[in-house]
Formats: sequence, structure tokens, C-alpha cells
Amino acid sequence: MKKVSILIPAYNEEKVIHLLYARLKSLIDSLPQYEFELMFVNDGSTDNTLSFLYGLRKDDRRVNIIDLSRNYGKEIAMLAGFDYVSGDCTIIIDADLQDPPELIPQMLQYWEEGYDDVYAKRRSREGESYFKKKTSEWFYKILQRTTKIKIQLDTGDFRLLDASCVEALRQIRESSRYTKGMFSWIGYRKKEIIFDRNPRAAGETKWSFFKLLSLAIEGITSFTTAPLRISTIIGMLVSLASFAYMIYILINTIFNGNSVAGYTSTITIVLFLGGVQLLSLGVLGEYISRIFVETKRRPPYLVRSFNEERIITTKKTNADR
Repeated sequence: MKKVSILIPAYNEEKVIHLLYARLKSLIDSLPQYEFELMFVNDGSTDNTLSFLYGLRKDDRRVNIIDLSRNYGKEIAMLAGFDYVSGDCTIIIDADLQDPPELIPQMLQYWEEGYDDVYAKRRSREGESYFKKKTSEWFYKILQRTTKIKIQLDTGDFRLLDASCVEALRQIRESSRYTKGMFSWIGYRKKEIIFDRNPRAAGETKWSFFKLLSLAIEGITSFTTAPLRISTIIGMLVSLASFAYMIYILINTIFNGNSVAGYTSTITIVLFLGGVQLLSLGVLGEYISRIFVETKRRPPYLVRSFNEERIITTKKTNADR
């Protein structure tokens, strides 16, 4: 009997945990040909999410709970889940029920046909603002055009990964993570499923504008050096334009006796050049900051407990267990 792990990162999801579990239980009970485990990753929740999860585990030993020492963010929570799952395949799904669990049988069917990564692509996204949808579309277009890796457009983390894909993702121990890009980077045989994304079943989104912006910057700086090249090109163009303007001023002064332009033109040029320099330094700083974080070689996360058992080591893999 093949084992299927369902990985669910959760942060302050007390209002939706029981709804999610009820739908997942109904689904997995209808698939007796598989052995299932529900791997919840409590990402430092400050509400009753953890106690609710422990309540579920008392009644259903298929429920496993990784309790992280603090809130690390969804990207790191998924890495923790990859380290602990033990299935022949792993299905990642959000706790908010925006991604329908009812697609899991179709994912398993494609997996049985030999696909390693069965990902769900959104045809529509209910409950999200026009601004969020549009900025997401722009981001994926920019990322696709600036990287050599083929990025799946309009897809999230809802997907099935074969154990070989999970093992590949375990080996990537970056602290600054953009997992959606990593799914593309590792390759393997992929299959697309189209679905309509639902609004949250309950609770509030944890993704503010600034968190989404931060994730977008992580994605761009993790998978392309195009911003550095663009800064170089802009610097070259500005330097050439400045040199040409300087030649023009010198010639105009020598032959026509005209003095250099006044205060307004001077301050405009100074401010423009200063802005370009600060922009270039900012781009450079983003990359340097990531180098700084990675060179510390701190563990990506710390686990407080696994199924209420205290964890002393920084990481506990399947081999350790």
C-alpha cells in the first residue's frame, strides 16, 4: 500500500482547522487503497490552532503535528514539512480551503501514470482584489522574462510531489526561500490541473501587501541576476548621456561664449544621478543581504515539538527517525 502525505502549513487558522480536517477526512476515507498521513506544521500560531490540532490527533493518529519554535513564514514551514513527511508522495495544501481537497484523487491518478509534480493552475481567483490579481500577473511575467527557468504561471503551492521531488527540495537549505521557483528549478515530469480557486472558508489572509512584496523580491533575487544587469546598463547609459552633455556644454561655451546652464538644470541632473545611484545601491544591497544571511549558516528553522514530543536537535529527518 502506497503512503500519501498531506502537508498543511498553518498559522493562526483556528477558525478553519476543523472545516479542513472534516473535508480531508471524508476524502481520505474514500481512498482505502492508500495509507495517509496529515502533516500539520504549526508556524508559531498565537491563537488556539495548536490545541485544536492536538485535539484532532487524539481521535485520529494519522494527524501529525510539527510545532515550530516561532513564526518563520510559510516558505520555511513547508521546508520543515518536507523534512518530516514519509509518504511515497506529498500533497501540499493551504489550511484556508481556497484550494479544494477534492482535486487530490485526480492528482493521485496522474501520479500513478508516472508524473512527478502534479500542480494546480488557477483559472479564476475568487475573493481576491483586482489589484492583487494584476500585480501577481505582472510579477510572474517579469520573473519569467528575467530567468532562464520556466516558471509555472498563476500557480501556487497546491500540488502533488513524488518522493524524489521532496528529497530534492530537502537538499535545498536556503534561508531566503521562494519555493514556487524551486518547484520549477528541480525539474522532473510535470502535469497541470486547471481549477477555480475559492475564497477563504474562514479567518483572514496572512498575506499583507508588504509580505507579498517581500515574497516577490525573494523570488526575483533568488532566481535571476537581471536587476544587477539592468542597474549596470542604466549606469552605462546615464554615464554616456552625461558625457555627451558635458561635451555639448564645452563646445557651446568655447564657440558661442555661453555660460553653463543655471541652478535648475544643475540640481535636476544632480538629483537624477543621485536617484540612479541609490537605486543601484539598493539592488546591490538586496543581493548582498542574502549572501550575508546564507553565510551565517543558521538552521532554517527550529522545532519545539513533534506530536507533543520535545525536540532537542535542530532538524529531524526521516533517516533520523
